Formats: sequence, structure tokens, C-alpha cells
Amino acid sequence: MPVLRPLWKTSIALAGTLAATACSGSDAATSKFPTWHNAQVNAVSRTAVAGGVVAVTAMKPDGALETVAVGLRDGKRLWAHPAAMAGRLPGMGVSAPAIVETPAKQSVVVALDPGRKGRWNATLIARDARSGAQKWTRPIHSTFGPQRCGPYVCLSEHTALAKARMVVLDPMTGRQLWQLPGISEVEWSDQSRVVLLRMAANPMIESYEAKTGKLQWQQPIEQALGPGTDLSGGWAFGASGGDLVGYVAPYTNPRTKKVSTFGLFSVGVADGTINWMRPSVVRVYPSGNPGFAPVVRPVDQQGVYGGFARLDPATGRVVGQISSADVPGSGWWLAFPDRMDKLGFLKHNAKGTAFDVPSGRSVPVEEERGWSFCVTDPKPLPLRGQPPGFYSTAALCEYELGTGKRVSPVSVPPPWFTGSQDGWRLWRDEKGGLHAINDHTATAPGMYG
Repeated sequence: MPVLRPLWKTSIALAGTLAATACSGSDAATSKFPTWHNAQVNAVSRTAVAGGVVAVTAMKPDGALETVAVGLRDGKRLWAHPAAMAGRLPGMGVSAPAIVETPAKQSVVVALDPGRKGRWNATLIARDARSGAQKWTRPIHSTFGPQRCGPYVCLSEHTALAKARMVVLDPMTGRQLWQLPGISEVEWSDQSRVVLLRMAANPMIESYEAKTGKLQWQQPIEQALGPGTDLSGGWAFGASGGDLVGYVAPYTNPRTKKVSTFGLFSVGVADGTINWMRPSVVRVYPSGNPGFAPVVRPVDQQGVYGGFARLDPATGRVVGQISSADVPGSGWWLAFPDRMDKLGFLKHNAKGTAFDVPSGRSVPVEEERGWSFCVTDPKPLPLRGQPPGFYSTAALCEYELGTGKRVSPVSVPPPWFTGSQDGWRLWRDEKGGLHAINDHTATAPGMYG
């Protein structure tokens, strides 16, 4: 029973994925680890971090959105300004701000502000990350939101129009450096390179020189997974060393009833070479990022699900699996411990089951704990001026698998869920409050990036 929500898109078969973050507190949050909790913000998007600043899109009590910046070291609010979405699709979740740290060590937060004027539905505004002082603006008709791409800002704009394009902007001035036709999403970048998912009838992974836009390599996704890819089911990417691991979810065409091509694959960031491929597997939730600790289920041609397998993101090989015969019938939710060495089938307020992942053997459930979604039937956000169907990023809670009850007091969710950046791990709790701990965890992507 993987947690999957139907996701939809506009003109080019595009959809988002579930988004996530987690609960609060800490077993590990002793005095030796800096930690903070900001309960004054109701975060509903993913967080963006750079230059010692955390930026997030939050929802106010009246349903209005705002961009909020807090200090990474102490969680104290730095500034807030009204935020907007213009043309973003509900299945993609609420857009997050982008933060870019310049070579001069000046950080800039770029986000969409409300303000309809003529044919423009909003305004892209860049602000100093610390002070919130405005630097430049750009009128927007429709967009999925800004992204950091190395030292620059990437933005797909006019997304609701036939002339959709992606532009690359200087974060300090807003000057356009180069552009590409169509809609693209940044999946990986550093100071010199940006790797994009080009969203089209035949989706591509392409690498460009960040400064000039010179094409370095391109790889059709169908080369890895086969023909018939449709991004409407969702996708996710994550870095694994010098590789990029991608997942494309299945999508059933409502007219033809045909299921699109789906699965996992890995390409080298340096040259786009396909390292490995795992077609016809679905990613399960919650689980690790595709580039960190992917957990999947195979699906046969008749649509029958198999067991569960954890893959090595470097090789695509199975490092542990649970047979289909051991999967309970229904009424369960996946739950993993901190190290993902066990797989639990959580039954709320009832006894579940658990398995050792490397061996696939059943283990006594009485002493086992696992992290699963705090809410299994989330309610859409009551956003003002937006279509229904937007959800906040999910939260994880820890459960006793032997009883199906939540663990109290709450603790810090695992690194496979939060990810880590420069030793800091961030997450949101069920009420939208932001939490952070600096436990020196190695930099790695979280469940959703």
C-alpha cells in the first residue's frame, strides 16, 4: 500500500510528486548537537538552504502564502513577504523559494510575489537573503517556480502558453544569460554545470554549461526505460556520487487505458552514460531518495505487484528484498527505522509485522520501531486564490510496530528522510513548524530531494 496520490498537469503531460519532511524533537538532540524549533511558521513547501539562510513558503491563517527566511544556525525569523503561485499545478505541491549564494558570498532569495498587472499574473522578486532588501523584479505570466542552478537562477516561464521557455538569470541583477525552448526542471547542478529534465513528448536528460548554456550531452529517458514514457505519473531524481539516479512513475492514459513506461535508471553526470536501469519497478513511500536508498516494488505486465527490494544506488543491484508472499493483505503502511535495515508493515493501533531487509527474514515485531507518515489521509490546503488540490509537504512520525501506536516523546526523523546539507538536517512537523539539528550527518539528499 504505497502512498501515492493522483497527479495531473497541463499541456505537456507533466505532474508532480508527493513532497515531504517530518516530525520533531530528538533522542539525539542532546546538548552536543545544535538544534532549534521555529513554531511561528506554518511551512507548506520544501525548504531551500544556502549561505546560512533557510527559505520556505508558508501559509498564513487566512490562507495567504508568504516567503519566510530564517537563520540556519538559530531558526530565528529574518523577514517575510507575501508569496504567490501563478500557473503551478496542484499535483506539484506548493513551490519553494530558490536561494543562490554568489561568489562574493552574497545570498539571494528568489520567489514569486502576488500582483496582477495587465497580462502578468505575478512578479518574480529577488531579495537579499539576510535583510530581505529587494534587488530586482521580473513580471511573470505563468511558471512552476524558480530553482537554483549552480550560481544562477533557473526559471521555466510562460508555462501555460505555447511559447514556454526556461531562462537562466543572474541572481544579483536578474539579467538573462541564456534560454531554452519548452519547460525544464533542474535535477542537479554545481558551479559549472546544470543537468535538466527536458519535459516533452520524448523527455530528455541534458547537461549544459551553466554560464553559457552550451549543450554538453543529452540522454533520452527512453534509452534507459524504453519507449512510451509519460511524465504525468510523476518523477524524482537524486545524486549518488558522480551519478544521477532518476525515477519515472507509471501513468495510465484515461483514453487508451495503457500504462506508460516506468522505472529507475542511473546516468553519469560527466557524460550522460547510462550506468544501470531497473524498468517496471515503482518507488514506494516513505523511503529513501532514489540517489540515496531507493526502495521499489516490481510490477508485471498484468499490473500485479511483487515484493519489496532495496537497491544500491551506485549499481542498481538488489541489496535486500522481501518476497511477495510475505506482504500482508491490506490495511498497512510502510515504516522504516533510522538505518533502513528493517522493513515494517505498520497497522495503526494494531500489531504489525517486520522483516530484516538484507536477509528477507521475519523478525519479532514487539521491540521494533519504524517511521511512517503521520497522516494517511491528508487534507488539501485552504489556499486563498488557488485551485484545490495543493498539499503541504508530508510529515513523518515514529511508531511502535508491535502496537501500531506513535512513539512519545517524538524524536528526530532519520537522515534518509530529512537529508543533510553541511551537517544540518531540517524538517517540518505536523503543524508546519520548522526543526533543525546539526549532527554532522554527511551531505545527502532527503526523500524528496
